[in-house]
Amino acid sequence: MKANRIYNFNAGPAALPLSVLEEIKDSFINFNGSGMSIIEVSHRSKWFDKVINDAVERTKRLLKLDENYHVLFIQGGASMQFCMIPMNFLHDGKSADYVDTGTWSTKAIKEARIQSKQITIAASSEDKGFSYIPQNVKFSNNAVYAHITSNNTIKGTQWRTFPDANGVPLMADMSSDIMSRPLDTEQFGLIYAGAQKNIGPAGVCMVIIRDDMLNMVPDGLPSMLKYTTYASKNSMYNTPPCFAIYTVQLVMKWLEETIGGLEKMEEINLKKAKILYNILDTSGFYKGTAEPDSRSIMNVTFRLPNEELEKRFIQEALENGLGGLKGHRSVGGCRASIYNPTSLEAVEALTDFMKNFEQKNG
Repeated sequence: MKANRIYNFNAGPAALPLSVLEEIKDSFINFNGSGMSIIEVSHRSKWFDKVINDAVERTKRLLKLDENYHVLFIQGGASMQFCMIPMNFLHDGKSADYVDTGTWSTKAIKEARIQSKQITIAASSEDKGFSYIPQNVKFSNNAVYAHITSNNTIKGTQWRTFPDANGVPLMADMSSDIMSRPLDTEQFGLIYAGAQKNIGPAGVCMVIIRDDMLNMVPDGLPSMLKYTTYASKNSMYNTPPCFAIYTVQLVMKWLEETIGGLEKMEEINLKKAKILYNILDTSGFYKGTAEPDSRSIMNVTFRLPNEELEKRFIQEALENGLGGLKGHRSVGGCRASIYNPTSLEAVEALTDFMKNFEQKNG
């Protein structure tokens, strides 16, 4: 644990790299010689032009995106995307497929239905409390898109390989695992991610959209709810969330220059997850809640023998510099979110604490 800092396992807003935080601290007084704070510079200035363009270019390099893809920054979080996607692409007589793997995909389905859009639930894991990712999903050949949530923060499940949608564009909510591993982006028509889980602070949603999807956007939508508005104006139709975009830029820089790319990031993430899941698999005290073949490498969810022990575990962990381990209020239990910035040192400190706690209370 660093001086005055805990090991942060919050699910979102979540940990950021310490080097990024230190750079932000310096930029709050005088950003790049501007004589102004980063939160004071105009979004029309040369300083912010460089920030947003660098964020876009680094994102494209990390994900190996070709010129058919646009990187957009939109306010409203992933929850805004739940309604924007059907609004932009599901026109009269058209249908889309959704896979329901819990909370966030369930909310995306709800937002499409609110608009009376025609959707089909292609698969669901509700039968087992959303503890697994459905396999061999059959999508409709005539669907406009197929929507999935790549990682479920609450249930601790993750698509380890993405489904074959038979040429139908995949739309993916990647809020909690974007940039955690390399992607074959060609099958995706649109990827979106609220920044506050794995790539930045709350306040901005990164949207990666393919050209052919932009061509489907109708003219008769409100300007701020059309993807074409953001694509045509480099995400600056109005004043964007400048500070959040700046932080995302610094995280992309950290991924490229400090970590060395997404292949290296995945290696680190797999190692962290293996250490933590090994505790769950070898202990009779802790029990993982996700089925082994669907386990997330970002959010490790587990239970203790009873709720009283869980409360004590969370409190004593915090007293030992390990924060954010309380499970989501909808499911209870415990959760360790081990996003990209969460260090191997942090995970080892957590597992040491878990072993000691089990010895005292098992």
